[in-house]
Amino acid sequence: MVEFTPGPVVRIYTCGITPYDATHMGHAATYITYDVLHRRLLDRGHEVRLVRNITDVDDDLLARARRDGVNYLDLAFGQKRQFDEDLHRLGNLEPWSEPRATSAIPDIRGMISALLEADAAYVSGDAVYFDHAASAAFGTVSGYDMHTMLVAGRAKGEDPDDPAKRHPLDTVLWKPSLDDEPAWESPWGRGRPGWHIECAALSLRELGPTVDIHGGGCDLVYPHHEFFAAQTDAVSSGGVSLWMHQSCVELNDEHMAKSTGNLIFVGDLLSSHPAPVVRLAVLSKHYRTKPWRWSDELLAEAIDRHGSWSAAGDGPGPIEQVRAALDDDLDVPSAVEAIDAAAARGQGVSESAGLLGVRLQLPN
Repeated sequence: MVEFTPGPVVRIYTCGITPYDATHMGHAATYITYDVLHRRLLDRGHEVRLVRNITDVDDDLLARARRDGVNYLDLAFGQKRQFDEDLHRLGNLEPWSEPRATSAIPDIRGMISALLEADAAYVSGDAVYFDHAASAAFGTVSGYDMHTMLVAGRAKGEDPDDPAKRHPLDTVLWKPSLDDEPAWESPWGRGRPGWHIECAALSLRELGPTVDIHGGGCDLVYPHHEFFAAQTDAVSSGGVSLWMHQSCVELNDEHMAKSTGNLIFVGDLLSSHPAPVVRLAVLSKHYRTKPWRWSDELLAEAIDRHGSWSAAGDGPGPIEQVRAALDDDLDVPSAVEAIDAAAARGQGVSESAGLLGVRLQLPN
């Protein structure tokens, strides 16, 4: 565990969605975790600048738009609206900033130029590539060996067999667009950015070179966050103080992911369960539990817990115990247990529940 001593302003970057499908429980687990962190930092008196990007130009998004015969921005707009509604109903606070990748094309082109000038990138064929060996930071986020990187990268859209690359681990920064894909002018030809450079450029633009906490789901550790760290290290003197990754959520013994279709959608759950119950089901698991399974039993426990907390009524409950638990590696399950015990003693727990973002149905 890494010691974290934040200053008055806490800068957080969490990778947002690629909006080509509805919000699923894997997303919800990540953003609820960061929301509890956000709330505790505010409770401690910090100013929180939480940036959550929207990847609105991406291979998966463009492929889905092509399949459905719609404009990629129309698809992104509809799914982003659903995402916003889902998180609002779950009780999440608004981020400080929520920039779109398409808003950062000038920043991306500028960062690629800086990487080329630093000899951390090269032009080959019709594309620009990042030289993974140009940054000492490469490998520090995941700790993977080369074989594991190649396997994980291939599963996440990297192409180690691309003959234009100098090395299989290098990644694309700018590539030519297909005829039906969005394209922007650049010194290297008309095209579009690669995935990792989008977040690197957005983070530098929104928060500057130093980020206090960066993260997202565990599926982003490699290649996305590995290349984020290496690319920003190659052109800036800052870095990430603390990496924080939400464990992946399983359904039917498989990772919950859009790519496999093995999903439980937030909207479907909210149509049949109160939002605080769905939130409580997620809060029963520590963010570093690797991995954990979504089940009907979690919902049943959350229904009982919400009823018990609500019946206990208004009051602070074990607020200092909850704060201490959250300050200990965001130990939400211990905070939940403390509130359970207080409610069982007949103490009102609305303030403690509120620190976790849980709205109670208080008696009149």
